[in-house]
Amino acid sequence: MSAASQPPEAGEVTRLLTAAHAGDRAAFDQVYGLVYRELRRIAHGQLRRAERDATLSTTALVHETYLKLLPHAGAPLADRQHFFALAARAMRQILVDAARRRQAEKRGGADWRVDIDAVDPAMTPRAGEFVALDEALAKLEVLDEPLARLVELRFFAGLSVLELAELREVSERTVGRDWRRAKAFLQLELERAAAAE
Repeated sequence: MSAASQPPEAGEVTRLLTAAHAGDRAAFDQVYGLVYRELRRIAHGQLRRAERDATLSTTALVHETYLKLLPHAGAPLADRQHFFALAARAMRQILVDAARRRQAEKRGGADWRVDIDAVDPAMTPRAGEFVALDEALAKLEVLDEPLARLVELRFFAGLSVLELAELREVSERTVGRDWRRAKAFLQLELERAAAAE
């Protein structure tokens, strides 16, 4: 990875987030500027794997993510991990809303069965699958919020196991174990939803 493509220093992002929390709106804009390339890479990866009829561009997804984050500009965001967790949630909401719109336009879309073992950053489900995955993830949030955040960061933000381990300051083995637990829960929920159709 070249120096130009490496992510911004976590310390600088944390410093700016602290300033933003203290009321410095310009500091939040600087955070966005620092992480824009990373957000764009994440958005491009999600949209590249999305349906061909997706209506969002990479730039539009990044900008919509920023607009969703803007109300949190003064919120106490602890660090880079917190910021990316919030960004992943915003992208999730945007992509699920877009999937719901596409599904409504197509009238139906009952063929949405998704195999959670195939759920990884290398695939993006169809519109109905996005909606079903979002509903299962909402249930996981109630039971185990850290696992739900892990899924958001892995699936919606496209972070690798290594990146998640560094971000969460845990071992790759811990991330792998948590990812397997989350996938097992989501698979069960998706199977129940498919059986109810």
